[in-house]
Amino acid sequence: MTDPVRILGFAGSTRADSLNKKLVRVALAGAAEAGAATSYLDLADHRMPVYDGDEEARHGLPEPARQLKREVLAHDALLIASPEYNGSLTAVLKNALDWISRREDGEGALAAYDGKVAGLLSASPGGLGGLRGLAHLRQILSGIHVLVVPQQYAFARAGDAFAADGRLSDADQDQAARAIGRAVAETTAKLKA
Repeated sequence: MTDPVRILGFAGSTRADSLNKKLVRVALAGAAEAGAATSYLDLADHRMPVYDGDEEARHGLPEPARQLKREVLAHDALLIASPEYNGSLTAVLKNALDWISRREDGEGALAAYDGKVAGLLSASPGGLGGLRGLAHLRQILSGIHVLVVPQQYAFARAGDAFAADGRLSDADQDQAARAIGRAVAETTAKLKA
């Protein structure tokens, strides 16, 4: 028997009551249903300075970035729920992706990303559900050697959609989010086989 696929989920938000933090947890539940071992990470617990090449040259990666990178390296795949800020992904998410991409001693280029699989989701109170930001995130991840599954979920008008237990109140929406987690788990398992 092979080890289960390990999937790390996080949201591109540090806000405590983030819709996207709730959404990525639903997708992680779908991945777990498909047999994956799942972990959740909160970027609020990994605050780091804005990426600066001079700062990196002087001091290397800040410890929160190292911790985050170790988490990504320890997993086979990622589930990312990305809020949309002004038509794109958040600064905190882009900054985290940039720090994680940095090479450390003995590593190949893009060591934390190369060969990873990712699934993308977004929740927004607006009418497009964060769709424009997902296009930018997909482009960035593809450029750093991450295989992004074609399925994605942009959840519009999500403001009051979550029940107290974290599930989406609408069963079809709940299943749509879980389907992204299942897609990532199944794709990653096939690639590992």
